[in-house]
Amino acid sequence: MDSARLTQQIKAKAQELGFSLVGVTSAQPPEHMDKYRKWLAAGYHGDMAYLAKERALQRRADPRNILPECQSILVLGIPYNDPSGAPQAADAAKVGRIAAYAWGEDYHRELRPRLQSLVEFIEQQVGHAVPNRWYTDSGPLLERELAQRAGLGWIGRNSMLINPERGSYFLLAEILLGIELQTDMPLDTDHCGSCTRCLDACPTQCILPDRSLEATRCISYLTIELRGATPPELRDKMGDWVFGCDICQVVCPWNERFASENGDAAFVSKESKPWLRLEADLRIDTTEFNRKFKTRPVLWTKRRGYLRNLAVAAGNSADRAHVPALIDLLQDETEPLARGHAAWALGKLGGDAAKAALALAENNEKDAWVLEEIKLALETRGINLRVGGGGKSEVSARSIQR
Repeated sequence: MDSARLTQQIKAKAQELGFSLVGVTSAQPPEHMDKYRKWLAAGYHGDMAYLAKERALQRRADPRNILPECQSILVLGIPYNDPSGAPQAADAAKVGRIAAYAWGEDYHRELRPRLQSLVEFIEQQVGHAVPNRWYTDSGPLLERELAQRAGLGWIGRNSMLINPERGSYFLLAEILLGIELQTDMPLDTDHCGSCTRCLDACPTQCILPDRSLEATRCISYLTIELRGATPPELRDKMGDWVFGCDICQVVCPWNERFASENGDAAFVSKESKPWLRLEADLRIDTTEFNRKFKTRPVLWTKRRGYLRNLAVAAGNSADRAHVPALIDLLQDETEPLARGHAAWALGKLGGDAAKAALALAENNEKDAWVLEEIKLALETRGINLRVGGGGKSEVSARSIQR
């Protein structure tokens, strides 16, 4: 079978499997490798140390370091729902938001069997086994450059891959193949023009002039990849985001005009509204967390990171209805990361109950970092409680008004 006919059959099968964007590029090394190394040297990757490992760098530098037989790379895109069409909560201060791609199933789990099916289809068409490797955000590839080379879109000012007919609400996957397919023309035209909506809208100003991100300031990084404390100077800017962020995509004119309202069914929210209930989940235990998010991306944060993110969102809500749950988190939670952020949130929300809880916790807390967060929260609120002869604030658990 000639490569042109085989390529068309593969593209048709990929679309049948839900990949609405399909393109083919060669196995040549990426042109952006030097830029990527400079990005790492600047420390913009933060806690994502796996990105800077030498073996991973060598593999990213040439697809044939991953699959020596590689001749072609099949690049695929699958859509998820347009977040701008999400139902608006009537009680917005009581909920937290998650990025649209995470409303439904974990895309790693969902796409792997589809990629495997596509490989099996290819082998059936050629009549023999084909050397292959496939990834979806899980392998050492500069996948947005590959997608641009395969004609799927251009890399926008917000660093996202934007398709001129579908916007940017899609997930990427790649299959490295040891056979020759007909390659597509790269999309070299920049359609961002003079537009700066994404830069203007980003709350943390993490978008860099060279169309990359200072990941350590990105809300998606802060709520997913970061394992420690959220930098205090960025907490106010995170709003109600609990997992990921869609802001730079929602404001993009290409999504406003061309993004499909409905994505693949696997990524649609199982609930009637794709929101997280702050008050309820601030009290979530390990068993319930694992049950609720067993097959969903939020599981990546682990419970401690999830509680951290919830506390920040609650603190930014300006709703003192969250104070009781935050007090429980501060007093009873075993994870210092969660207690420290609960203290910050109580300090921001203020009120007599929050003040009393913080003062009590200052007497009882053993973790040095959490204690520092408590002291900062007390200072922020300008709390001046009466001090007894023993040098401790005269506050008891009974005095905390729930």
